[in-house]
Amino acid sequence: MNFLLAIGFVLCWSSGFIGAKLGAGSASAITILMWRFLPLTAILIVVAATAARTSWRGLVARAVARQAMIGVLSQSGYLLTVYYAIQLGVSSGTTALIDGVQPLVAGALAGPLLHQYVSGKQWLGLCLGVSGVVIVTTADAAARTGVPWWAYLIPFLGMFSLVAATFLESRSRTRVAPAVSMTIHCTTSAVIFTALAASVGAAKPPAELSFWAAISWLVALSTFGGYGLYWLTLRRSGVTKVNTLMFLMAPVTAIWGALMFGEPFGPQTAIGLAIGLTAVVIVYRGGSASTAVCARNTDTAETAKTAKHGA
Repeated sequence: MNFLLAIGFVLCWSSGFIGAKLGAGSASAITILMWRFLPLTAILIVVAATAARTSWRGLVARAVARQAMIGVLSQSGYLLTVYYAIQLGVSSGTTALIDGVQPLVAGALAGPLLHQYVSGKQWLGLCLGVSGVVIVTTADAAARTGVPWWAYLIPFLGMFSLVAATFLESRSRTRVAPAVSMTIHCTTSAVIFTALAASVGAAKPPAELSFWAAISWLVALSTFGGYGLYWLTLRRSGVTKVNTLMFLMAPVTAIWGALMFGEPFGPQTAIGLAIGLTAVVIVYRGGSASTAVCARNTDTAETAKTAKHGA
């Protein structure tokens, strides 16, 4: 099940880069994001008011506020920077490469923040994965012309935003059902993007069929599939392993772009894909010892917390 979830997560998350490119030719980033989240939020609210009613019971205002902040970081901040970078001319592969730096940042912070210390094999896999995504996108980044240098810094802001959301969720003591958290995240993003679009006069959607095709793509695959599987995989496998899967986004996006848009797919992409797959295998197999240590630390922390409440 974890293996199937990992495959689904990689494909759905990579679809976001493709969907951003599909919509970039017909509307601005703000317009695309506004109309991506408005219908999605309406659907989720209807579901929350009926089938998921029991999941909201006992949810306090502090937990809702935390989930709203996670939504701001993991959706609003992350997506706005990715879409804006692509709109400025940064290729989807290069954006995916910068996003691929996230596992090293998360891995370095997992120890002091979550007590999920990374083993030597996992660090080897992390570094190997970075090498793979660099190989995939180096040629593309060097060939881009007419793109301002600061545009390549924008995806880094999104990457750090997603890392912050990951740790904010991991440190939460209140477990929220995935349907509830996604509803809060998407509602928060819908409000933010609608306000931004209205303030700059970009709320009106274009009439092109390609725009609505891109919106449907982004709602079904990137949001429901990508974010839903992200949080589910995070809870089942931990921060280091779920973020290691990010190494596969750049090569998978490159393959997808070659099939859909005729983008070049050369030996570098194939080598990078192979290295990325190797990195994932190393990290997953090298995590058993550190996972056991993490479990013992978690048990100790829970025992201490129980004793504190009992006193």
